[in-house]
This record gives sequence, structure tokens and C-alpha cells, in this order.
Amino acid sequence: MPELIRVGHKGAAALAPGNTIASFDAAVAVGVEMIEFDVLPARDGSEIYVAHDHGELAARSPLTLVEALAHMSTPRYAGVRLQLDIKRGGFEQRIVAALDEQGVRERAFISTGIVRTLTRLRVLAPDLALGWTVPELPSALLAVPPVARLYRNLLPARAAARIRSGAIDALVPHWALVTPDLVGAVNAAGGEIYAWTVDDAALIRRLQELGVTGVISNDPRLFA
Repeated sequence: MPELIRVGHKGAAALAPGNTIASFDAAVAVGVEMIEFDVLPARDGSEIYVAHDHGELAARSPLTLVEALAHMSTPRYAGVRLQLDIKRGGFEQRIVAALDEQGVRERAFISTGIVRTLTRLRVLAPDLALGWTVPELPSALLAVPPVARLYRNLLPARAAARIRSGAIDALVPHWALVTPDLVGAVNAAGGEIYAWTVDDAALIRRLQELGVTGVISNDPRLFA
């Protein structure tokens, strides 16, 4: 069975509130290879924060992106990759500048469902690893069986084409979209595939057997 990259979702959201320093520390303590966290600008664009949405941002004392990256630039985090999941476009240059300011650009992996953001980042920082988060369709549409079936059937070729074109380096699909055809197409195109968000040990094992590169989980203890 292939080695699996263990990714903590929002750090380790099952062990501490997600997108916080405590959650990041908990993920490192469990032994993840990569930490995923959300990146969201303030509504007025004055600051970039670590939060999934503005409701989460308002619910606690906000953690800025620079503060989070500074914490994860310390020796304790050496070798741990950082997956920045971008929730809103238009701030790509500031995100790259923050990575460079804290000296963590070489460990960064950017994921988002916003294609324009991926395009801009490829131009701004060609060396950054980029992942396309899917599905990009609303969940209500994917709840319609014929639509879901068509989407799953088309996704392998779409993902492989984007990888081969150099637009992305990885696909970041919801676990329910992962099929042998999808994994095979991504691997054949030379890309990686990270499945989200999986909080069941048996499902983690099944995805590993399918050959995914990594799995994103709220509870990294499940990887054991």
C-alpha cells in the first residue's frame, strides 16, 4: 500500500478549535506531514485572516495570516508543509508576500476552487504548488443523481488536462468524488490528489488503497 501524506484539517479541528494556534500545535504533536488552514480577507480587505468564513472570524479573536505563518516558521514546524486554502480571490500578491516574509514559501501548497486565483498565482509565483479544490458545483446540484454521475465521469479528464497544461499540480477533491478512474488519471498526468475531509479510519484506509497522495482529516489520530 502506498505511503500516505497525513494532512490535518484546520490543524486538528477535532482536538482544538480549528484554524487556531492550539489546533496547529495539536496537529504537529500527532505527527502530520501537512497542515491545512483557511485563508480569508476581511470584508474591507484591510487584513488577511485564518478563518473559513466571516462568521468564524467574528466568533473569536482573529488570527492573522502573518501571525499563523510566523508561528509555523519556528523549529517545531520544520519539515511540515502548509496548505493554504484560499476562500476569496483578489489578494494573491499579498498572500505570496506573507509567505516570503516568513520564509515558508518553499513549504507552501495553495488550494482553492477559485480558478482565477490559481491562474494569478501561477504567474506571480510559478514555483508554488497549486491544488484545484472540487467540486465547484453547488451541493444542491450534486444531490441530483444524473448531475453527480456526469460530474464524476468528466472529472478525471478535466483534472488530468489541467495538470498536463501546468495550470495545477494537484487535485483536492471531496472524498466522495474519488474513484479509481480519477486517481489513475491524476497519477498518469503526473499530479497529486488530496481527499477531504475524512474522519473515519476505514475510509482513510480505502482511499490509501486507491492510491491517493494524501488525506485531510479533522482528527489526525485516525491515521495511526
